[in-house]
Amino acid sequence: MTATTDFKPVRPGDTGKRRKVRAFPKGRQVDAGALAEIQSLLGSRPRRRDLLIEHLHLIQDTHGHLSAAHLAALATEMRLPMAEVFEVATFYHHFDVVREGETAPPEVTIRVCDSLSCALEGSEDLLAKLKDMVPGDVRVVHAPCMGRCQSAPAAAVGHNYLDHVTAEGLLETAAARDTAPIVPGYQSYDAYIAEGGYGALKACRDGTHTPDGVAETLLEAGLRGLGGAGFPSGRKWQFVRAGEGPRYLCINADEGEPGTFKDRHYLESRPHQFLEGMLIAAWGVDAEAAYIYLRDEYPAVREILLAEIAKLEAEGVSEPGYVQLRRGAGAYICGEESAMIESIEGKRGLPRHRPPYVAQVGLFNRPTLVHNVETVYWMPEILNKGAEWFAGEGKGDHKGLRSYSVSGRVKEPGVKLVPAGLTVRELIEGHCGGMLDGHTFKGYLPGGPSGGVLPASMGDIDLDFGELEKHGSFVGSHAVVILSDRDDMGYVATNLLKFFEDESCGQCTPCRVGCEKAVVLMSEKKWDRELLGELSTAMADASICGLGQAAPNPILSVIKHFPEDIS
Repeated sequence: MTATTDFKPVRPGDTGKRRKVRAFPKGRQVDAGALAEIQSLLGSRPRRRDLLIEHLHLIQDTHGHLSAAHLAALATEMRLPMAEVFEVATFYHHFDVVREGETAPPEVTIRVCDSLSCALEGSEDLLAKLKDMVPGDVRVVHAPCMGRCQSAPAAAVGHNYLDHVTAEGLLETAAARDTAPIVPGYQSYDAYIAEGGYGALKACRDGTHTPDGVAETLLEAGLRGLGGAGFPSGRKWQFVRAGEGPRYLCINADEGEPGTFKDRHYLESRPHQFLEGMLIAAWGVDAEAAYIYLRDEYPAVREILLAEIAKLEAEGVSEPGYVQLRRGAGAYICGEESAMIESIEGKRGLPRHRPPYVAQVGLFNRPTLVHNVETVYWMPEILNKGAEWFAGEGKGDHKGLRSYSVSGRVKEPGVKLVPAGLTVRELIEGHCGGMLDGHTFKGYLPGGPSGGVLPASMGDIDLDFGELEKHGSFVGSHAVVILSDRDDMGYVATNLLKFFEDESCGQCTPCRVGCEKAVVLMSEKKWDRELLGELSTAMADASICGLGQAAPNPILSVIKHFPEDIS
């Protein structure tokens, strides 16, 4: 037998016939013009996967929407599957995805907050009025809490967030195309340095303090996570430091809980005290980098932080690029720490299953310290004045100061800095000027929607961690909304559940379907208490994260404390 040198193995199913060449390439094709626009827009910016959301913002800000052609071009430029880019873009409320054949949204968008504090001030009627008056080149949509509850009703024209709005004023602002954020006056770097700012950070870096020593100081001071969980801050440091490096720091500035605006207050007034505290925390765990995740509803804060982080780099306080500012895109779920980390990595903000916890496997799968804005804000003062000072500021056995965001039916709403452990009656009478004229105190939200609704008869409970839990509630992010005898608690709870329905990430069925079904049941004049009770149990027991687990709290608390409003 003669040997041959051109033998080719036959694959299973191979008939030996040549394959037909495709007339057209497979899949969505990239438009050359769109690709050139994306390449020009991105310029020299890195094409890393974790920057996907930042690049989507760049396109949205430039063109007013995300076209299918631009999304395909971005996917090609970043070497990502189109499906990944599309699923991220459609997950976040502030991205307007325009498919082939669809019409792009109008040039200007007016967003009107319809969360509880604004709803109490007539935002639903405002929305209806605007939709009857709006011209064709302006779009009007409802939006969740904007963090301006003390000046309700609030709305945004583009990136211009406004207080105490009227329909006429919003339309005038839109007609003038006045869409840029208004940056308030704030304490500058030089003014902060003049009062001794960054002295605590210097003491950390020059060896006066040690990370273990500072962690103990924070524990002695009683500083806890002030974003909602209340976990001892020094203990977090110890857990993260136990993990092998590299480690990261993430600051959660996505305070989306309706009724909460304290972090915005500090970021817009004393940004450098926050930045110093953040750098102290980063030093405490030897973080490779520090990431600030800022909600997109705070564009003025973004302008402030971009300018002041650049100032820190120019002054040698921070290495260039060490502090990374990342922009949310309108998703309340990203206030949950693992969902926030997913978003920083350029993904949909879906909460992770735990364990492992983020202190062990967090950002980029490394040990990660997550702190709230107000938590790190107090760190420089605690180091400068001592643990005893902060601990002694509390009322009775409670330690520290607390910033309560107070809104609703009071004469003087706002951020109230008071001793930890005050009661809601003490807040109303001693710090908010009392109830509005003609209103009688009926109930309150002690910790935003997640904390449920309590009656005035429970107005003498200390508003602090470990106290409200005894009554089936919690103080959470210290968002206190005051309600009066003019408020229907069935309406209040339904408004809160509509928020949860809109903001559920959809990952787990108990939350996704449960919130939707709850809103339907609560819209009835007479509630089916037994059925709502069963639904609430299923949601609380089976939901993946705190959103679904806490969403039933308004339902259960209104059934328990305000039965006359739902029968």
